[in-house]
Amino acid sequence: MDRSKLYHRFRTLLIANRGEIACRVIRTARAMGLRTVAVYSEADRDAMHVALADEAVLLGPARARDSYLNVERLIEAAKKTGAEAVHPGYGFLSENAEFAQACYDAGLVFVGPTADMMNAMGSKSGSKALMEKAGVPLVPGYHGEAQDDATLAKAAEKVGFPILVKASAGGGGRGMRIVRSSDELAPAIVSAKREAKAAFGDDRMLIEKYVDNPRHIEVQIIGDSHGNLLSLFERECTLQRRHQKVIEEAPSPTLNAAQRETVCAAARKAAGAVNYVGAGTIEFVSDGKDVFFIEMNTRLQVEHPVTELITGIDLVEWQLRVAFGEALPMKQDEIKLNGHAVEARVYAENPTKNFMPSVGRISTWRLPAETGGLRIDAGYREGDSVSPYYDAMLAKMIAWAPTRDVAIERLNRGLEESDVRGIVTNIPFLSALMTHPKVRTNAIDTGFIERELAVLTQAGAAPGELELCAAVAAIVNEERQGEASSPWQTFGWQPVGRRQRSFAFRVGHGPEQKVTLNYGSGPSTLVIGERELAFTIAAKPGGFDLTLDGVKSSVAAVIDGHELYLRTRNGRFDLHWVDPFGGETEEQTGADKIAAPLPGTVVAVLAEEGARLEKGAPILTLEVMKMEQTLRAPYAGVLKSVKCKVGDIVQEGVELAVVEPSGE
Repeated sequence: MDRSKLYHRFRTLLIANRGEIACRVIRTARAMGLRTVAVYSEADRDAMHVALADEAVLLGPARARDSYLNVERLIEAAKKTGAEAVHPGYGFLSENAEFAQACYDAGLVFVGPTADMMNAMGSKSGSKALMEKAGVPLVPGYHGEAQDDATLAKAAEKVGFPILVKASAGGGGRGMRIVRSSDELAPAIVSAKREAKAAFGDDRMLIEKYVDNPRHIEVQIIGDSHGNLLSLFERECTLQRRHQKVIEEAPSPTLNAAQRETVCAAARKAAGAVNYVGAGTIEFVSDGKDVFFIEMNTRLQVEHPVTELITGIDLVEWQLRVAFGEALPMKQDEIKLNGHAVEARVYAENPTKNFMPSVGRISTWRLPAETGGLRIDAGYREGDSVSPYYDAMLAKMIAWAPTRDVAIERLNRGLEESDVRGIVTNIPFLSALMTHPKVRTNAIDTGFIERELAVLTQAGAAPGELELCAAVAAIVNEERQGEASSPWQTFGWQPVGRRQRSFAFRVGHGPEQKVTLNYGSGPSTLVIGERELAFTIAAKPGGFDLTLDGVKSSVAAVIDGHELYLRTRNGRFDLHWVDPFGGETEEQTGADKIAAPLPGTVVAVLAEEGARLEKGAPILTLEVMKMEQTLRAPYAGVLKSVKCKVGDIVQEGVELAVVEPSGE
């Protein structure tokens, strides 16, 4: 292979990805004077990354395999636009050796390692064999080529349960299952293989001993084509759910200086085994005493901003400079650790409904300004649509400070000041996580979120006097904004007399809570029960200042029809404004309806018609937003009918199966 073709200066960069990582790469590339080309699917025609790039090319239909995973169309898009290089981002084809080789064969610079390096290190199985040979400590397991059920079962028995079944390609928790007994093994392998094939186009598996109460620590490395290989300190990624990282921080609060140097040296040794070029991450698991190599990611990581903030290094800029063929601009002893950074991943998902993805149009997008150590990497804007076809991540919020405690406080303040509506997000969940005492004291492991889920997703406080008054003020404020300036604007002002207006609110299906507005001549007041409070409103962007009996409070408010969202000093509140003219209707669909929660693809039917089912028995599996969702029997009974088959693409709300209750 002619290495001179691998890395050379270019002027036009195609970003083979979407969402926040595409936007993030475009910004750095343009700052370096490069021309940028975006690619998009039919579902992403109006996406933010398309608007940011200098040019954009339609790849095809919404499904990833017909667009973002289509190598031929990506190469063709580069040729159409005169792109000389391709940045793969993360996810999709970022760790696909065939794609890297196809870029090389087409005369394109691939901003990342070579196909050979990917094959050696990108495969979890291959990298484990290489690390074993290099003397890097490994978690006990099986990473061989044989993939038949008997071989995998034998390997699992030898390692000893509990084990992890993991996709050899890719990451992000996809194609990964914890198996605690031999009875669970076969269905776990089938499900993991199916999910891995859909996400990465590769269903090879490995078996690994599951370390109880583990911590997840990873080291950022980067190498150039001149033989330089650096580590940029480590990140702690222990706060996970279903192997998907939720919160990441750098440096790790778990390691001392000596341990930090040991793990970073091991990471450099691991990457040096293949003379690695480009940005990558060496991942380790710790049982509290020892640290074991688990895998290498041959790409940029979602959590790379925390490393950037503690080192002052733009990793995308360094990736591009390495791709130009330049030497890295710093030596190992010149890289200094400064302060602490924490990152939270903002997703379109509902934590109170088992983190079900949320799709729809973003009607409100209010995130705080990037000042005071706060950074936001976003891939969406107000008015954008979140589709069911891709990963549900909307943005990343990252905070830097001189100390961990202050960084956490800054991040939590940023989360508390964020209002995204039209879809459901995990922002309140993230805030609950960042304020949990055990997170603050670093008394965590990778199972922490699952154990504390009830606490982290519990309903917020009931609306109090401030919130009920704020609800009326929000309605009045919106009505004010919608009318021309006139004396009639102020609560129906009139020259003489006094009038009343009644409001009723409820939370969910709870009881109504009433508030009376008195207005007209004299000061306006609000009456709740026996209490009467004088109030004034001063409108401002995103809400208003509400003064009640001389105490001023800042209120953020969003009104969508009769649904009100408020954020006060007491937290976040969703209230329903009861229609004063009646006409309230309740949705008739009950919790017993087995219907598609979102648009998706049926990937497995797990029970036959006529089968007797216990409550909670699995009936079928949907693939939604690249993750599998299993629909289960809502009660004991007989599966009367299945109204779909494997491969069907179903829309939200469509009934997929009918269970006849047993009558017990």
